Amino acid sequence: MSEAPTELPLLRLSDGLPPLVDTPAELAETIAALANAEGPVAIDAERASGFRYSARAYLIQIRRAGAGTHLIDTGVLTDLSGLAAAIDDAEWILHAATQDLPCLREVGLHPTKLFDTELAARLLGYPRVGLATLVSVICGQTMRKEHSASDWSIRPLPHDWLEYAALDVEVLDVIREHLIADLEKSGKTEWARQEFEHLLGFEPTVRAEPWRRTSQIQRVRSRRALAATRELWLARDQLARERDVAAGRLLPDSSIVAAAKALPTSRRALLGTPGFQGRAAKPHAQLWVDAIAKAASLPDTALPVPNPRGDGPPPPRVWADKHPAAAARLDYARNAIAALSVELSVPVENMMTPDTVRRVMWQPPAEGESLHEILADYAAREWQIELLSPVLEAAIEAGAGI
Repeated sequence: MSEAPTELPLLRLSDGLPPLVDTPAELAETIAALANAEGPVAIDAERASGFRYSARAYLIQIRRAGAGTHLIDTGVLTDLSGLAAAIDDAEWILHAATQDLPCLREVGLHPTKLFDTELAARLLGYPRVGLATLVSVICGQTMRKEHSASDWSIRPLPHDWLEYAALDVEVLDVIREHLIADLEKSGKTEWARQEFEHLLGFEPTVRAEPWRRTSQIQRVRSRRALAATRELWLARDQLARERDVAAGRLLPDSSIVAAAKALPTSRRALLGTPGFQGRAAKPHAQLWVDAIAKAASLPDTALPVPNPRGDGPPPPRVWADKHPAAAARLDYARNAIAALSVELSVPVENMMTPDTVRRVMWQPPAEGESLHEILADYAAREWQIELLSPVLEAAIEAGAGI
């Protein structure tokens, strides 16, 4: 009879829950403590995604050896210039840095060097890279994650929420030290250094037509209805921005699609449309009717097309018919990169972005052009270029003559 698995101990705060820093005087004390300490700074932020329109940080958690953990209420404190100066020269430890860098930048916090525990774990081939998993595997403890989707804009913040937030930075330095040792043993230290340096310039993708991400938009068939989807989305976005409320909480995507398909011409008809609901459906009914009317008045030449061409190659599923040589190149490259991914224990998407591979396989370097320079122009890191250039060159050769 097999033994029951040993239950891991719960991760707890080593110094107890620190008080919330929500006055200028308390912030000054925090800044002094952090400035007088040494070593890397573990940092995390809590937003109100799904509740607020903005992605601002409403709470920032910082921990540094010798200074302890500090919970800074950025819903109240807006001038963090002193904090920025205190930790400017430190290495920041973040988990999934791309999630927090934009909102930290919004409050004036910019790292000059960082260590991303999630990205390091990816490069090392960890099958799961969530913070709770790393705490379990590396520290032998479990974490509670019940407040990750909470509305952090509310005040006062509950005690258990603050404890949850403080725990997010409790052992980041321990995880970093473990991952640093693993990177060194696996020969991936330089890879990680280049990846972290690249992250310093991270900017979220800004889509040219974000309304096309509306859920269930594939149910919208006509160009006129597609125009109504766009105008309804833009009207909702403006209202959400003005009120700082998550757009989907005002009017769900399903309501936009329902109204766009029905194209009602009056307030009464709109409110009677099956599936049209939401907290802002009735109070702002005229706004939605006006948006639909705007779409109805557009000339045919101004209507959006269903599937606009981007600046990249077409979907790979059509390559075999449109460009057989490119299809052969892509097939070779994908198989070779997948094999290398297994050999090196690095996810395929971290070896090189699939979009970069597709672009190079669709239109390889012309005579006299440098594959190295092309990959660098696509923001590939030097370690990726060095590793994958031979693979991509072989793939280009595989498509020759087809």
